[in-house]
Amino acid sequence: MLTAISGSGQLINLVKDGLPQKQSFYCPACRQPMRLRNGKIKRPHFAHLTLDDCHFYQENESAEHLGLKAKLFQNLSLVQQVEIERVLPQIHQIADLLINQQLAIEVQCSPLSKERLKERTDSYRQSGIFVLWLLGEKLWLKKRLTALQRQFLYFSKNLGFHLWELDLKRNQLRLHYLIHEDWKGQVHYLSRQVSLDGDIWSLLHFPYRSQKMARLDVVMDTDLLTYIRRQIGYQSPRWHHLQAEAYRKGDNLLTKDLAYFYPQVRPVASKDGFAQISHDLSSYQAHFMAYYQRQGSQKVQILYPPAFYDKMEKIRMNKEEN
Repeated sequence: MLTAISGSGQLINLVKDGLPQKQSFYCPACRQPMRLRNGKIKRPHFAHLTLDDCHFYQENESAEHLGLKAKLFQNLSLVQQVEIERVLPQIHQIADLLINQQLAIEVQCSPLSKERLKERTDSYRQSGIFVLWLLGEKLWLKKRLTALQRQFLYFSKNLGFHLWELDLKRNQLRLHYLIHEDWKGQVHYLSRQVSLDGDIWSLLHFPYRSQKMARLDVVMDTDLLTYIRRQIGYQSPRWHHLQAEAYRKGDNLLTKDLAYFYPQVRPVASKDGFAQISHDLSSYQAHFMAYYQRQGSQKVQILYPPAFYDKMEKIRMNKEEN
């Protein structure tokens, strides 16, 4: 932790106040004794003598978590009202950063269960606090979305599905956006980044600002049919299910041509829903599919933000009415 209560009852913030004089220190949440650690691997921090009696912290923090939290506080406190490690007893949580009493930023460097993530997100939401989860190295996006990463996804009309990452080594905040999946489960997306010494606040607002429409061009996979045949032959659970659905309709995926599987790149799906997304995505998904079905199979699929498909659907409906 980067904060503690002194023996005289004062809140000590190591990022802002520097190293304190030798004295007694206590956890701001559970009020149990803490010690000041100032070694060579981690930045100076406070650690519980024992975590047995603290229900807010289950383990001591990594150097990555401490470093990223300090960097964010140093940057954002220059432009906003920021509290670091704010104790929220009404929801039994500690926000890594609380900005203007309305926005919580959580630096997540280690995996947690989907259930725990949803529980924590819902607690913030019910308290009227919006939470942004910024992911450390162990949770970075690779070629495929994990079940847990799907629960960290956000959504906006301007950028579609998006995900936040923090990189202590490169000193960066990254935003991956226009995230889509293809039939093989691989992800396609665009990225923006800013230095942790730069204008972080602007990037955090980027998904909700009016801006030039983004686009992502993806070349279609001409070997997709071979891949599908192999997956069905291997009885891959996903493709076995899709083939069974086709059989129930009197159809067979093995007889289909490449055009049948267009668009090859589609909106992200999650059988468990999305913990960070509370509004209905069905109209976006319907407008997305309708647009590409009208367009017909292409060699390159051009992906746009959800606002584009809404606009195209309105244009189509107006033409039909006239």
